[in-house]
Amino acid sequence: MREVLYTQRVAFGDCDPARIVWFPNFFRWIDSASRHFFVECGVPPWHETEQTLGIIGTPLVDTHARFVKSASYGDELTIHTTIPEWRTKSFVQRYRVMRGADLIMECDEVRIFAARSTDDPKGIRAVPIPASIRALCA
Repeated sequence: MREVLYTQRVAFGDCDPARIVWFPNFFRWIDSASRHFFVECGVPPWHETEQTLGIIGTPLVDTHARFVKSASYGDELTIHTTIPEWRTKSFVQRYRVMRGADLIMECDEVRIFAARSTDDPKGIRAVPIPASIRALCA
């Protein structure tokens, strides 16, 4: 299973008045780590995959997070990202947010590979994961 690392330095503005990272920021960072995973695997930008494969991105459909320790400004966090499970149209992306050897937060997300809806130009639909993308990420 491929693992990609993404580094995030906690800024003062990422924290609440108690100097603890405000929890929604973790979800912003792991969303960035999700796209970073695909970039590091060699998957082209979504605007290119839309032209070649019809894929516009990998929207989130479910998430489960567990916060273990707090983080504060100045901390350097490393987000370890893997895909432990591939399904037909969706996949599980796992994140482990670490500060050195300390686990700060872990999260599993279910994401789909999405294309534009054929019935509604503003809608999206789940589509089978292209074999070429899956091969790049293996």
